[in-house]
Parts: sequence; structure tokens; C-alpha cells
Amino acid sequence: MNEIIKAMKERRSIRKFKSDMPSKEDINEIIEAGLFAANGRGEQGAIIVAVTNKELRDKMSVDNRIIGGWQDENFDPFYGAPVILIVLADKSCRTGIYDGSLVMGNLMLAAHSLGLGSIWIHRAQEEFEMPEYKELLASLGVKGEYEGIGHCAIGYYDGEYPAPRERKAGRVYRID
Repeated sequence: MNEIIKAMKERRSIRKFKSDMPSKEDINEIIEAGLFAANGRGEQGAIIVAVTNKELRDKMSVDNRIIGGWQDENFDPFYGAPVILIVLADKSCRTGIYDGSLVMGNLMLAAHSLGLGSIWIHRAQEEFEMPEYKELLASLGVKGEYEGIGHCAIGYYDGEYPAPRERKAGRVYRID
């Protein structure tokens, strides 16, 4: 079987990560794969903010938990992953949401190909409407208006790798 198709079929969302930090080389390779995602009209309107700083990562986890409505203060919506790659889309780019979604897919497949686990965590849209996250972008030199697409939480999975769920029938319609 083709290695890319194999990775697509094998990748699973991980909900328990070890605290061990992946290598900078692996993180950079994952980011580069994300930047090569297909994008509308070649605009490349999605950006990635890589967070490996534990203090900021933990603050984002708390904010994400509050936005998500979880009451348990010990719940980590990033499941302990030490790396959070946030994908944002330029609001002026007509295909930004789609482009950012493709970036997320590439990030998760790249992580899997390197033996790392990943999961797409939502609520980036709400987070990056908050003043402190707009200020974070400004402090990084990001100009323009950006919409949060998702958080790609990455790390070494802790425990058994999840088995695939059976695929639902009736999801393909053909016109020959």
C-alpha cells in the first residue's frame, strides 16, 4: 500500500500524551509539512503559531477549557500534549478557513509519519478573538486580522494506540 494512503488510514486522534517534548527537528518538519498544504489560489493565507513554552501552553489550556464549558479545573483539553501548533487564517483570504483546515490535516499526518500522536482541538476561533491573543499575535509581528482554525496538539502518545472505528456505510455515491 502507498505510504501516504497508509498513514491516512492509520492516523488516529490521541487523547493521552506523555510530557516528553518532541525534538525541534521533528516539530519543524511537521510545521513545514503544514506549510505545504494545498491552498486556494496559491494565497497561502494560513499561518502557524508553534507553542512549546509550557507556561503559555498551560494558560491556553485553561482558556480553552473555560471556553469549552468544562467545570473540572484539572481537565486539560490538550490531553497533556507538550506542543500546540495553532493554525490561523487570514480573514481577508476568501479560502482561509478551507486552507487552514488543510494545514491541520497535513500537520496531523506529518506527526503520525514521525511516530508522534496528534489531535485537532477546537475553540481557536474563540481564543483568538480575545484581546490577549490578539496582543500575542501582534507581539509576534503578525499583521492583519486572523481567525483561529484549530490547535494541533502533538506529542508522544501514552498507552495503546487507538484502533480504527468501523467506517460508516452509505457515505459514497457514484455517478458512472
